[in-house]
Formats: sequence, C-alpha cells, structure tokens
Amino acid sequence: MIKRTSLLALLLALTFAPAHATTQDDVLSAGILPGWEMPNGHHMAALQLNLAPGWKTYWRAPGDAGIPPIFDWSGSQNVKSVQIHWPSPSVFHNNGMQTIGYHEALTLPVEVTPIDPGKPIDLRAKIDLGVCDKICMPANVTLSAKLIGSGVGDDAIRAALKSVPLTAQQAGLKAISCKVEPIDDGLRLTASIALAPRGKNETVAFETGDASVWVGEAQTSRTGNTLTSVTDLVANNGAPFALDRSGVTVTVLGEGRAVEIAGCPAP
Repeated sequence: MIKRTSLLALLLALTFAPAHATTQDDVLSAGILPGWEMPNGHHMAALQLNLAPGWKTYWRAPGDAGIPPIFDWSGSQNVKSVQIHWPSPSVFHNNGMQTIGYHEALTLPVEVTPIDPGKPIDLRAKIDLGVCDKICMPANVTLSAKLIGSGVGDDAIRAALKSVPLTAQQAGLKAISCKVEPIDDGLRLTASIALAPRGKNETVAFETGDASVWVGEAQTSRTGNTLTSVTDLVANNGAPFALDRSGVTVTVLGEGRAVEIAGCPAP
C-alpha cells in the first residue's frame, strides 16, 4: 500500500511534466496593481495573475493534487506585514481528484502595513505556484511596485474584495462543533455545521494552521440545514496528536461566496 505522502509525491512527479512546447511565459503573466492608501494607514494593493484559456492556479488550501502558493515578501522595504485577502475559490474535479483554485485569472488583494506610514512602500514579491490545464507546471514569479501616496481606487481590487468569503456571522451560521478521534496515523475530524444550504455541490475545506499536517479531502453530506463533513489529519510523525481547535479554519464552498468559519469547538 502506498503511503499518503508517497502517493502525493508520485502524483506531483507525474503531473509536473509539461509538454516541451509549453513554457511559463506561454500560460502566465503577472503584475502588481498599486491600489490605494486606507484610512488606517495601511495600503491596499493586489497581485494580478492572468492565465491562458483553460489554465488554473490554486487557493491557499488546494487539495491533495494541488500546489499551494508560497509568498516571499522579504525583499520589500518599509513593509511591516502583508495580509492576503483571498477571493472565494472554485472547486475542480479531474481524474477523480478534487482541487480548489482559480480559473484563468486571479486578482489577489494584499493589505500592506508599512513600518513608517509617511514613507513610500517598496513592495517586492517572489511567488512559487502551480499552474495546470491538461498538464501542470511549477511557476516562479518575481514582482515589484512602488506604493506611493494615496493612490487611486481600482475596480478589479474592489471586485476581488467583494468576493472574499463571508464570515460565520454574515452567513447566518447557527452552530459548529467538531468531534475528534484518533486513527492509526493521526486524527479523524467530524464537523457538524448548522448552516443554510449554499447551493448544489457543497464542498468543505479544512485547515489546521499547521502546514506540516496533511489534511485529507473531506467527505460531506447534508441533512436539512446541517452539513456533516469528515476529514483525516496526519502529522509528520504518523501518530495521533493534540489539535488546536482554535486554529482550525472551516471553509464551506458552494454557489456564490464561500463561508469561512474560524475555530471548531468540541460538541
């Protein structure tokens, strides 16, 4: 039996084999939208990714067969922190595997907190990401922009911000609880989510806040206004572990905007 980690490595080796005639420049272009200064002194900008027709890239929690993007802001100047505002992603199914991401274009708002609000911001980003169509390839993008003064409003950034997931309160969440039980190589988490239907083909994605924990594809069903979703969590040591419930993020995807729920307390 192939271990989960070995299976993932095998999938990556098979899928990240682009055709000789296809290069990153053929399928991906990128830039920074400079955006505007916010009332709190932060600056709202955005990364803009444009993909060739039929191509996609991935959300922060992309599923077993997807590749999460990695961001490096260390080359920036006058930047204290960068907060990404993820738009609601789409769910893709291909060859029996589920991935979560964005199709053909992504405007990714980034809220930049400067060290000194009175000085210009030199924003520099190095991004490692995966892009896929019938084949997949790794992509590496280096971007930079000067964020100076008040800036101007940007319709693309505003539209992306309007599509970020609803909070639990905005979506009318009634209750959520998670039962956790040990399995041979980790934990099984079963979430009960009292939330009105989000349309057909609802998908639930779990994040633990710990990048070293493997999260399996959730199996989800609905009875009335309650979703039940089950996933397996496997740590590097392949044994049960202590789960920080407050660090769990549960995202419900359906029609329209997703719903993002912070924390999953015990029943």
